[in-house]
Amino acid sequence: MSRRPVLVTGALGLIGNAARVALEDAVRPVVAIDRDAGEVAGRAVLAGDVTAVHRLHALALEHGGFDGILHCGAFSGPMVAADDPAAMVAVNITGTANMLELARLHRVRRLVFCSSVSAYGNTPDGLDPVPEATPLHPTSVYGASKAAGEALVDGYAAQFGVDSLALRIGWVYGPRRTTACAIRDMLQHARAGQAFHLPFGADHHRQYVHVDDVARALVLALDAERPGQRAYNINGGTCVTLGEIACLIGRIVPGAALTLGPGPDPVDDRQAQFDLRAAESDLGFRPSIGLEEGIRRYAAWLGDTDG
Repeated sequence: MSRRPVLVTGALGLIGNAARVALEDAVRPVVAIDRDAGEVAGRAVLAGDVTAVHRLHALALEHGGFDGILHCGAFSGPMVAADDPAAMVAVNITGTANMLELARLHRVRRLVFCSSVSAYGNTPDGLDPVPEATPLHPTSVYGASKAAGEALVDGYAAQFGVDSLALRIGWVYGPRRTTACAIRDMLQHARAGQAFHLPFGADHHRQYVHVDDVARALVLALDAERPGQRAYNINGGTCVTLGEIACLIGRIVPGAALTLGPGPDPVDDRQAQFDLRAAESDLGFRPSIGLEEGIRRYAAWLGDTDG
């Protein structure tokens, strides 16, 4: 295995940090960057904005090139920068083009792009499970930015031979999530003995995945010998309603007072269960953290950080 480092973008974020930890725990050299320099649990993160082209190339030269790139740096959901679509385009689309260009010019072995199930938009009625060949019809600028990133992955592969993959990741939960998360909000209220009400979602299905499973999928995608396609669905293998999650949290935290109204999440799409068979056959990925186990781990982590 190459001793050149793997570049991880967005390393102060939820997925980027977990991916960086997974690589370093496997004793692999890593260069971790984010928009600003920082530190997570004693692990240094260098300044390296995905829109700062000269800085990115300087880092590549400084470290003798990169073996791979895990591109996790981006606005991370339709609820983020919702009032600034131009910034979404600059970071999520132009930033991805910058990383692919870095991979092209510095002959990076493989780039793995964090896409999202938001790229699908609402999935077609009657299609269950949903395979990767399903046409993408995003319903948000965020989803469109991920679909555009995937188009760039395809284009760079076809025109320049850049080896790159996209992972269409479901709703991620787990330690260090800072953006909107129904699981976190329910757990925090339940643990504090406070009532929690969500005016929608009792019958709204969502496919959650624990952040550690996402990090494992990224590393598997980075190292897969002969992937048969450019995009893969990645989630936790369950498709449950937010109401069912509230019931599950009620078992984990007895006495939890969690209520939800009917109807869909206004910032989420209506999606059937995604097909994970390609990820299993090509990447060796199967979700290893069940929803109940993952929520219990998350509850324990929240308890530790509260203390």
